[in-house]
Amino acid sequence: MIAEKNNVVSIVYELRTGSKEGEVVESLTNENPLTFLFGTGGLLPKFEEHLSGLKSGENFEFLLNSEDAYGPVVENAIVHVPRSVFEVDGKIDENLMKIGSMVPMMDAEGRRLNGKVMAIEGDAVQMDFNHPMAGNDLFFKGEVCEVREATAEELSHGHTHAEDGCSCGSDGSCEAQGSCNDDGGQGGCSCAS
Repeated sequence: MIAEKNNVVSIVYELRTGSKEGEVVESLTNENPLTFLFGTGGLLPKFEEHLSGLKSGENFEFLLNSEDAYGPVVENAIVHVPRSVFEVDGKIDENLMKIGSMVPMMDAEGRRLNGKVMAIEGDAVQMDFNHPMAGNDLFFKGEVCEVREATAEELSHGHTHAEDGCSCGSDGSCEAQGSCNDDGGQGGCSCAS
C-alpha cells in the first residue's frame, strides 16, 4: 500500500530550519509518529507531494522553500492589541502577557489563532500572528512507518482515529473538524462541525 489520497499514513521525521545542517526544531519518533489522513488538506500540500507514492519502511528527505511551507513573514500580521485583552476577571494576567508567550486568541470572524507577545508598549501589546515557522525553509528527513486503508468512519470525519478514540491535535482540536470528545468511555470520536 502507498501513501495516497484517503489512506492513513504514519511517519517519523526530524525537521530542521533552513537546510540539512539547520537547527532541529521538531523530532518525531516511533513513540509519537505523525499519523494523518493523506490528501484531505490537513498538511502542507508540498509536504504531502513529497510523500506521495511512498510505502511503509521507505525513507524521505526533502527541503520545502518557505513559499511552499508557511510563506514569508507578513508585516501586517504584527499588530498592537490593547492591554485589556489580557484581563482575566478584571485583572491583567501578567503570566500571559510576557514577552515570548504564545497566546491563543480569536479573530473578528471567530477563527482561532496564536499570537506571540513581542513587546509591551504602554497600553498596547505588540503581537506577531505569523506562523512561528514563517519565513523559514524547512528540511525534513524521516521514514514512513505505516500506510493503511482508512476506515469508513475516518473518511466521514476527515481525520484519523486512534484505537482509544480520536486522534486530535495537542490542543484537543481535530483540525478543521472541531473538537473531540470521549463518548462516555466507548472509544470513538465526536467532532463538532
